[in-house]
Amino acid sequence: MSYIFYAIISILVADYVLERYLAYLNIQSSKKPLPEILSSIYDADKYAKQQEYFRVNSRFGMITSSFGFVLLLAAVVSGAFGWLDELLRGCIYNEMALSLVFFGVIFIISDLLNTPFDYYDTFVIEERFDFNKVTPKLFFTDKLKGYALNIVIGGGLLALIYWIYSITPEYFWLLAWAAVTAFSLFMSMFYSELIVPLFNRQTPLEAGELRDKIEEFAAKTGFKLKNIYIIDGSKRSTKANAYFSGLGGKKRIVLYDTLADKLDADEIVAVLAHEIGHYKHKHTLKSYFISLPSSLLLFFLLGIILKNDIVAQALGGQTASFHLNLLVFGMLYTPVSLITGLFSNILSRKYEYQADNYAASFGYGDLLISGLKKLSATSLSNLTPHPSCVFFHYSHPTLYQRINNIVKS
Repeated sequence: MSYIFYAIISILVADYVLERYLAYLNIQSSKKPLPEILSSIYDADKYAKQQEYFRVNSRFGMITSSFGFVLLLAAVVSGAFGWLDELLRGCIYNEMALSLVFFGVIFIISDLLNTPFDYYDTFVIEERFDFNKVTPKLFFTDKLKGYALNIVIGGGLLALIYWIYSITPEYFWLLAWAAVTAFSLFMSMFYSELIVPLFNRQTPLEAGELRDKIEEFAAKTGFKLKNIYIIDGSKRSTKANAYFSGLGGKKRIVLYDTLADKLDADEIVAVLAHEIGHYKHKHTLKSYFISLPSSLLLFFLLGIILKNDIVAQALGGQTASFHLNLLVFGMLYTPVSLITGLFSNILSRKYEYQADNYAASFGYGDLLISGLKKLSATSLSNLTPHPSCVFFHYSHPTLYQRINNIVKS
């Protein structure tokens, strides 16, 4: 038990130290002067505001991450998880129900402790820098909807995984992997239809200049597109975005209503040309299949861990239990997750370059650069992140890297 216990502590501490060190490097890097190619994005006043926004978020991130780290470390060292397991066993005798309630209690406690931080972030920091559009009523309504989704989807998926393990421990890893893979495929196809409407209203883009230009470009590239939607992102934030979702006949382009306020029609088409580039290069499909081996490895290792009594004892339990062993596995898997995440980010950044090049190949390079600059300016983005932070955490290249790549293409 001691070896696993100290392994957990070591991993938690190492992960926290790494994140704090990367944050420190990022803060130091943010003080560098902007490269000439980015100097026009901010005027002096706007740049001072961006720097303040970055510093405020960095300090707040240090507080929240430290709080979470201390809380989790205290729970592990004190045996709180084992105590909760023993407490629930006194009144719940069905193992599946026990696991569901165990994780439910942890989720609720964690969310209640983090809600004040979320509230401060939304109504103090984001409000101070003119980003927030969320009302207190909407904030708590979103919380309740999130609870409901976690109960239905998270609880349902957890129950399914437990059920698979209970009927066939030997082939659990393979069947659970297949079930989760099928579920993720389903969600990638129907997320915009099933989940997004619970939080936002999506309406078809009306006929007009923007729709005409989008459809004209789609026809030019042979991209069959019927679904172009506007989402009311302005009900929560002034920040703008656009994304491509779905597969096959379920694919759709979604534009935030704030995007039209920030970019002109041609710049929006350039941004969408980038998104269509992802589709043309089959990035979503490739990423999906590339992720399958790593998720298979995850379930294979989980299948081994779930059988081990010593693993549960590291958190204060007595014998192997689905929920305690799963919790330990999540902590022990952190280094593996870090490595797979690095490869995923490297691949994602490569895909972003390819999508940018696709847009540039149709003459939208300058318009894409112009659009990206405007979006960075309106969201007060940090334009000089440290290379180490980019390497570990960025799924997209920096704006500086993207612009240089587009200019050279």
